[in-house]
Amino acid sequence: MANLVNLERVSKSYGVRPLLTDVSLGIGAGQRIGIVGRNGDGKTTLLEVMTGLEEPDTGRVSRSRGMLIGYLHQGDELVDTHTVREAVLGGRSDHEWAADPRSREIVEVLLAGVSLDRPVLGLSGGERRRCSLAALLLGDHDLIVLDEPTNHLDVEAVAWLAEHLVQRPSALVVVTHDRWFLDAVCQWTWEVHDGVVDAYEGGYAAFVLAKAERQRQASASETRRQNLARKELAWLRRGAPARTSKPKFRIDAANALIEDVPPPRDRLELQQFATQRLGKDVIDVEDVDLRRGIPGAGERVLLSHATWRLGPGDRVGIVGVNGAGKTSVLSLIAGELPPSAGRVKHGRTVALQHLTQQLDDLDPEGRVLPTVESIRRVTKTADGEITATSMLERFGFTGDRLTARIGDLSGGERRRFQLLRLLLTEPNVLLLDEPTNDLDIDTLNVLEDFLDGWPGTLVVVSHDRYFLERVTDSVWALLGDGQISMLPRGVDEYLERRTADLAMAESAQTRAENGPSRRGLPPENGRVGADSRVDEPVPVAPDTAKAKAGSAEERAARKNIARIDKRLERIAEQEAALNAEILEHAQDYEKLAELSARLDELAGEKEELEMEWLEAADIVE
Repeated sequence: MANLVNLERVSKSYGVRPLLTDVSLGIGAGQRIGIVGRNGDGKTTLLEVMTGLEEPDTGRVSRSRGMLIGYLHQGDELVDTHTVREAVLGGRSDHEWAADPRSREIVEVLLAGVSLDRPVLGLSGGERRRCSLAALLLGDHDLIVLDEPTNHLDVEAVAWLAEHLVQRPSALVVVTHDRWFLDAVCQWTWEVHDGVVDAYEGGYAAFVLAKAERQRQASASETRRQNLARKELAWLRRGAPARTSKPKFRIDAANALIEDVPPPRDRLELQQFATQRLGKDVIDVEDVDLRRGIPGAGERVLLSHATWRLGPGDRVGIVGVNGAGKTSVLSLIAGELPPSAGRVKHGRTVALQHLTQQLDDLDPEGRVLPTVESIRRVTKTADGEITATSMLERFGFTGDRLTARIGDLSGGERRRFQLLRLLLTEPNVLLLDEPTNDLDIDTLNVLEDFLDGWPGTLVVVSHDRYFLERVTDSVWALLGDGQISMLPRGVDEYLERRTADLAMAESAQTRAENGPSRRGLPPENGRVGADSRVDEPVPVAPDTAKAKAGSAEERAARKNIARIDKRLERIAEQEAALNAEILEHAQDYEKLAELSARLDELAGEKEELEMEWLEAADIVE
């Protein structure tokens, strides 16, 4: 089958810098390809040339006739004057889009908490991003091109997106630094570097293994070359069968590559390098209540009588849906946000640094190297002392970037610089709020390597599942119950619990919409609810003699009907209030049980009253 897109000897430069040089690639129907590389190496340029938004300087790009391409840019093309319904659903009413299970799922996951009739102008950056992604996924495309689709998505939404894309028949090309996502979705990995594109079969893990083998084989060291030659000679001497059928990947070479690498972290060894030692007490959160918003007007309870203790050397990750309060909890721990009740106690030896999501704390007129040297010229690490210049080089600042104005740095470079500046202060407690934002995979590897040798207490909030599992030893979650809960099985357990919670909430909502069963009466609106018994005979009221008009018996029956009608109206109001409470407390299992019991009581009373009403109606007919 012919490829959907072909690039033949394509070159593209900006100024004097070549980003693509004689690149030849193809994308087949149904293929899922991930693209990785350092920031600025040409990943987005490759997408734009591939989709026709940019023309190559030389070479040829061909696309299948009539092919539909959906492209999610890093920016968005939403119209501010539109509502979310117009921007995402083309103005379709609820009954139109909700009738399609796929459309309903996309809207429920990506637009959770966003009103469809809300104007685009008032949306946050994250909400605009999710709207753009939802609008693209609602369409039918032969090729889907995504540039950093996981930005602004929480762990749960990233897992859903991965599963959704794997199930779609469309071909996929995605640029992302989310390595878990690459492994979960992609069949091929393309690395863009030095103007060329190297293709590797498999996701991120296969890419790392293959790249390590390539680097091992391409080593310029004379000793390595001689050793490799000796190994190759021994390999070739094993006979003709070995020469004609080589394995695709030398497992023995991979084992040799990693056999001398020490374990990632040894807490006792790391503490020997700590310049600001931690005492036994680090941070204690004791019986804390944390509320955000205006009391009585949309106030949200994030923590309720929560107790949590962080010890020396703890490495903790925090997960939760967007809006669960992860950033607020970090601010609480840092002492920047006071609790509504309870207390947060810091140990006397704590030297804390907090990396926020904001970039506005950097002086735009400062220069990179002088700013770093003003903090510390030499830093101690587990590998020994390292100069400020060497630290900058490890974090990607080389050449003219060492003397660049901070205000001229890109978003990714400013994030790297902000993180490096914070690490150079040598804290012993480090709070990181979405540290992977705007960082490429190479920089993430450097950061992870540095944190491996960092001896303090670490608390990380991140939607990057790979990074979270790589640098932390335990995962805790904000599940909406006012507590910080430890998850022994990490992110997998979090996703399982969220799935169970959503299923319970959906069940409660269905019950609230359909109402309790009305046994003995036909279903309302001609619908059969989950509790209706269509196969049971409708009970018939006892034979009752019709009363004479104007008789005392008829007057009593009419009064009884009026009384029952008023009581049924009050029950209907109480049921509506209880159903609203069920939706509000969908995460509180004890409260749900209490509300359900009250609903059952009302349903029983309602059934008795309806039977009385039928008997009285027979009398006055």
